[in-house]
Amino acid sequence: MPQNAAPDEPAIRLEAENGVAVLTLNRPAVRNAIDDAMRVHLVETLDRISREDTIRAVVLTGAGKAFCAGGDVRGMRERLEAPLTQVAINGWRRQQRTHHAVAALHALRKPVIAAVNGAAAGLGCDMALCCDFIIASDQASFAMSYIQRGLIPDGGGMYFLPRRVGLARAKELIFSGRRVAPEEALALGLVDRVASAETLMAEAKAWARELAQGAPAALALGKSILDQTFELTLGQVFDLGSQAQAICYATQEHRDSVAAFLEKSAARSGGRP
Repeated sequence: MPQNAAPDEPAIRLEAENGVAVLTLNRPAVRNAIDDAMRVHLVETLDRISREDTIRAVVLTGAGKAFCAGGDVRGMRERLEAPLTQVAINGWRRQQRTHHAVAALHALRKPVIAAVNGAAAGLGCDMALCCDFIIASDQASFAMSYIQRGLIPDGGGMYFLPRRVGLARAKELIFSGRRVAPEEALALGLVDRVASAETLMAEAKAWARELAQGAPAALALGKSILDQTFELTLGQVFDLGSQAQAICYATQEHRDSVAAFLEKSAARSGGRP
């Protein structure tokens, strides 16, 4: 991957092939740190992906040696230099933009795999965690580094991390801000797979192509319910499932697959019912 993006290159790069979109955080000169413009571009790109039916799965990665180093230092500097009376409201506005971007990535109704090619720190770690799956390079690392700046995780990490590793382990990682290497991350359940740096993208794309074979409506509806199940009762899950299944019954994918199954079954039985 290129180490330095050209000045006219977008901060978010999108490439799509065979139903799989690769969404690349593309500010390698600053280790793909996220600024306000990048947040806006990310939301716009995710909206485009959500409306493009030919895209069935997404791989999120970073250009250069890092996945994402977190928030841009310029934003921190501006906060320190701003009049005290403006710090809170400016911070609130930036938080709203951050939450919009993370929520859009998490809520995308297509499978999303984070291919973490290098350091994922602070907001970068949050962004990986909000994806459905994480495959990490053997050169990757993870750190909830907010505590080292006197901050709390503000990109969803306090929601996503306990769901992956449990509450006590999430507290330890957040309170310490320590760096987690790939093998420990795999053992903790922080990531789902580990690959070599050389094969990371090939393995991530192959996994995405596998997931992309599923019926789009069933995948979207299943994901929307699964993402809520920790907060719902069994009865609520049954209710949502009933509604989703009724929608699935009416999709072309379901009708075609049932027709093909019945045809194959009839052929095996010699036409007998």
